[in-house]
Amino acid sequence: MHLYCHEHPEQLTLETEIVDAQPGKVVLAQSPFYPGGGGQLADQGVIRWRGGVAKVVGFELTADKVWHLLDQPSEIDGRIEAAVDAPFRRMMRQLHTDTHILNALVFQAFDGALVTGVQMADDGTARMDFDVPGADNDRLRALEGPINDLIRQDIPVKIDYVPVHEAQAQRGLIRSRSVAPPPTPDGTIRIVEIVGLDRQACGGTHLASTGQSPAVRILKIDNKGRHNRRVRLSLAE
Repeated sequence: MHLYCHEHPEQLTLETEIVDAQPGKVVLAQSPFYPGGGGQLADQGVIRWRGGVAKVVGFELTADKVWHLLDQPSEIDGRIEAAVDAPFRRMMRQLHTDTHILNALVFQAFDGALVTGVQMADDGTARMDFDVPGADNDRLRALEGPINDLIRQDIPVKIDYVPVHEAQAQRGLIRSRSVAPPPTPDGTIRIVEIVGLDRQACGGTHLASTGQSPAVRILKIDNKGRHNRRVRLSLAE
């Protein structure tokens, strides 16, 4: 499905309407929230209405609806204000963009190595797993410098949609062995491009340019079997 937050990533507060409701959860006509997926944590925030305010504590996705789970069983109707936690969204966008840079460098340096898992955390850290047989851990750790060089270059990040069959035919466009964004109802896949560096399918939220992220540190390289290497990184701030 197309998400409002993909088309309007800078709009974190939105007046909208309840279109379906059950005790403790609602569906909004439009929602600024990212419901999570692909290793990125779901947005945090609140819903305000004339009768009160509730924290958004999670999401349930069905075929055509995104249910916003609330921290209280209130039944809400009418117009509401949905507000995303801005610092948390910014941190997720920074981490997600930085993992794309890491992914691009590993893909280029290790003969098209694929991602086997990714997870971002609420403490400003992330980990990515790669299928890199025989990789030298020191070579992976040495990518910290090039990552930060690319952050400092403030490279634009663009979004596009391509037909599924085209995405599947292009080497490296769908790069994860475990997670790929589902196609939209019109049969396309969302592509995130760090201009001049990398293009890959992804359904998360990202920065408008790499320079909006602080520098990163590679904390540790873990061996997770004969082929798999786990790279742990964090925002330097």
